[in-house]
Amino acid sequence: MERMEASPLLGRPAPCYKSLPDGHLNPDHTASKILSYAIYDKPKPERKKQSSLVTIFSVWNTIMGSSLLTMAWGVERAGLPVALVLVALMAGLCLYTAYVLLRVNYHHGNDTCEVPALCRTLLGRWAELVAHTFSLLVLLGANVVYWILITNFLYFTVNYFTDLHSSNQTEYNSTLLCPKLDGVNGSLLIPVEAPVSPYWGLHSTVPVYVAIIVFPLLNFKNVSFFTKFNSLGTLSVIYLLIFVVVKGVTWGIHITQLPGETYVAKNAAVLSGMLALSFYIHNIIITIMGNNARQENNCRDLTIAFVLVTLTYTLVGAGFYVCFPLAKSCIEDNILNNFEMHDVMTAVARILLLFQVVTVYPLVAYMLRTEAILLLPFTESRWLTVLINITIVVMCILVACFCPSIGTIIRYTGAVSGLVHIFALPSLLHVRSLQLRGRLTWWKAAFYLVITIFGAVNLLMQFFINE
Repeated sequence: MERMEASPLLGRPAPCYKSLPDGHLNPDHTASKILSYAIYDKPKPERKKQSSLVTIFSVWNTIMGSSLLTMAWGVERAGLPVALVLVALMAGLCLYTAYVLLRVNYHHGNDTCEVPALCRTLLGRWAELVAHTFSLLVLLGANVVYWILITNFLYFTVNYFTDLHSSNQTEYNSTLLCPKLDGVNGSLLIPVEAPVSPYWGLHSTVPVYVAIIVFPLLNFKNVSFFTKFNSLGTLSVIYLLIFVVVKGVTWGIHITQLPGETYVAKNAAVLSGMLALSFYIHNIIITIMGNNARQENNCRDLTIAFVLVTLTYTLVGAGFYVCFPLAKSCIEDNILNNFEMHDVMTAVARILLLFQVVTVYPLVAYMLRTEAILLLPFTESRWLTVLINITIVVMCILVACFCPSIGTIIRYTGAVSGLVHIFALPSLLHVRSLQLRGRLTWWKAAFYLVITIFGAVNLLMQFFINE
C-alpha cells in the first residue's frame, strides 16, 4: 500500500471553479459561485516549481509503502505468470485513470484542485460526498494496517533485544520460517516451546501497549513536526529493496513448483485487489503534477514514475517469490514474518520500519480526522478531535487482535476504494468533461463503462477467495 504522507491534500480540497464550455457554469448555487470567483480569482503567491526528475521521484516516493511487504504474498496467491500480467495491467489502468484526472483538471480545474472538488464541479454534491467517503475508507484502512505493523515490529523488536541480554544460547540452524505449517517455531528451526506470557502477546496485549505510545501523538495540535521524518519512508523502501536482493542472491533461484502447490484462477483477485491500493495516488496526483515546472511533460513524467513503481513491485514481489527456497505457500503477507527473529537484517528492517510507521501514523490519523469532520454535522472542536482519535484507536486495536492480516485488509480496501477512486470517478468525470466539450461519442462512453465494470468485478471477486 502506498505510504500516506503528511499533507493536507487529502483533507479539505480547494474548490475547482472555472467556467465550463458552451456557457455552462459549475453545478452549484449562484451565491456560492459568486463567492468562489471572488475568492479564487485573487492573485496567489507563486509556488516553487520542481523539475521533472523531482516530480518523478515524488510520485514514486508517494506511491511506495507498506504494500511492498505484502507483494510476494500476492504473487504467491495469483501464481507467477498471472501475477506478472496483473501487475502490468493494473499499472497501466491506474496510470491511465490518473492521467485522465489530469486532463479533466486541465479543462475544469486548477493546480490546487483535487478529485472531490472536481466531482462537485462536474457531477454535483453527491459525487463530492462519495469521493470524501471513500477517501475516508482508504485512510481508515491505512490506519489499521499501520497499527498492525507497529504491533508486529514492536513485539519482535522487544523480543530481539530481550534475547540478546538473556542467557538463551539456542542455536538457530536457519533464519527461514513457515508459520502457516509449523507455528511460531517454523519448519527449519529446532522445535522449542515458547514461553507464553499473559502480559506480552502479539495479538492480545501488544496492540493495547501501542495505544499508550501512539495515542498521545494523535493529540498534537500541530502535526507538521512529524513531516520531518518523511524521508524515512524513502530510506525504508531502499532498505527493503536491498534486503530482498541480498536474500535472493543468497538463496538462488527456486522456481520449481513443489508437490501440492496449486493455483486457483479466482485467487488472482487477491493481487488485483492489493494492486488497486498499491498504485493508488489519484486523490493527490493533481497537486503533485501541478508542481511540475514543465506541465507539457506531465504525461511523460507520470509514465516514467509508474514504470519505476511497477519495476519496484516486480523486483520485490516476483523476486522474493522466485528465490524463496521453501514451499511458496509459506510466504506470509508480511515477508518479514518469514524470517527468524534473530536474523540481523530482519531485525534492522523492523527497527527502521517501526520508527518510520510510528512517525507516519499521526499524519494518517490527522488526514482521517479531517475527512471524518467534513462528513460529520458537527463543528470542529477539541473534544470532537479526542473522540475521533479514541474511535480510531479502538477500531485499530480490535482489528489488530482479531483480524491481524494486512494482506486481507489491503485487498478489500484496495478493491472498494479502487472501484470508486481509480475506475468509476475518473471515468465519470472524463465522460462528463467530454460531454460538456461536445466530444463525447458512444465508443468513448462504452470504453469508460468497461473500465468501471472491471473495477466492480475486481471488488466482487474478493468475496470468492480461498483464504
